[in-house]
Amino acid sequence: MLARLTQYHQAFSAWLWQPEIEQLPSAKAQLIRALRIINQVVNELRSGLLNLRAMSLVYTTLLSLVPLLAVSFSVLKGFGVHNQLEPLLLNLLAPLGTQGEEISGRIIEFVDNTRAMALGSLGLGVLIFTVISLMKKIEQAFNHTWHISKQRSFIQRFSHYLSIIVIGPVLIFSALGLMASMLSTTLMQQLINEPSIGWLVQSLKLLLPYLLISAAFTLIYLFIPNTRVRFRSALLGGLIAAMLWQSCGWLFASFVANSASHAAVYSAFAALILFIIWLYLGWLILLVGSSIAFHYQHPVGQAEQLDIATISIQDREQLGLLIVQRISQRHYQQHSPYTIESLSHELGLPMPLVTALIAALEQAKIIVECTNEEGGNLLPAQPFDQLTLGEVWQALRHHGQQIPLLNRPLSDSQLEQLSAGPLFNITLKQLAEQSSEK
Repeated sequence: MLARLTQYHQAFSAWLWQPEIEQLPSAKAQLIRALRIINQVVNELRSGLLNLRAMSLVYTTLLSLVPLLAVSFSVLKGFGVHNQLEPLLLNLLAPLGTQGEEISGRIIEFVDNTRAMALGSLGLGVLIFTVISLMKKIEQAFNHTWHISKQRSFIQRFSHYLSIIVIGPVLIFSALGLMASMLSTTLMQQLINEPSIGWLVQSLKLLLPYLLISAAFTLIYLFIPNTRVRFRSALLGGLIAAMLWQSCGWLFASFVANSASHAAVYSAFAALILFIIWLYLGWLILLVGSSIAFHYQHPVGQAEQLDIATISIQDREQLGLLIVQRISQRHYQQHSPYTIESLSHELGLPMPLVTALIAALEQAKIIVECTNEEGGNLLPAQPFDQLTLGEVWQALRHHGQQIPLLNRPLSDSQLEQLSAGPLFNITLKQLAEQSSEK
């Protein structure tokens, strides 16, 4: 039985990953691409990393939720819409049933007691630091799903997070207020009562919460990761994540309604436990949507995701030298610089692998990624007419944590002699010129 299941799995993998998508009919190509994305996301869930990130965010949210809402409350109070915070919180916690109402009331009570002006400068600083820490943790989780190791600078982080914290709540409540005003107008009521199109208006009214959640998730996927996310990718992730959110909400509400026995066992802790579970599911859904957006924007062409930790040292050195060679060619031919995305596509390598190799070369100050609106341009960090292949090779070989070994079979100089040869002192400029002549 196990052997037969293994055969089925191998046959399915061959059917899924062997075809070249560009050579398939449009309908089949879209199906294959969708199944590949699902396969990659399922593999990430099986690895447990998304679950760990979601659990970490639950812990951080429990510590930072009240300070975050307190800051948002202060901003909304300036616009006179702070009273709408509790209804929004009730909607988010609706799957928890009566426990959601209890938790929402407690949170609002804590927020009311947290008065920014009465905290003093030290208390206000701690409040803002807590909120910034939460936003940093969220960015790190999304950067992980996008395989980005480079973090924003402190100034970028502060301005970016402050914009989200200040402008985000205003946009959300402005949209909610606008929608409520539109639905309550006389014209809208007349359209609802019109037999010919009333059903359509009612359907759109039912779809409105889903569309708002989709829009919110799309904006999160666009602005939180420290990379350029295409709108189409963010929209796809937002639509699927919103669908999962709504479906999970209905299932969770049904579970809560039928969990009277659990409430009897856990007593006063039941509401807190349900709240933690719902937080975990919410963060997991957000991370799954982010993973979908990543794999849609960066499709892979092989079933097994190559990783810098699993490839051989020789292949890592070869790929690192290949990357430096391509960047050097672009530089001396005065063509537009590579981005990580374009380099990954041209070499046919997974973006996480290229990102890891670029990080190693950046750390060695061989190349530098200059960020702009279109992404990060990969440029020489020092003159390539003075940098040798041997120096690049050494940087790739010595990248990572150094282990202090007491009993070394060979000294470092003896190891270098094993690979030293006539190519060791060729500069990168010479390598680029030789490659161009071929």
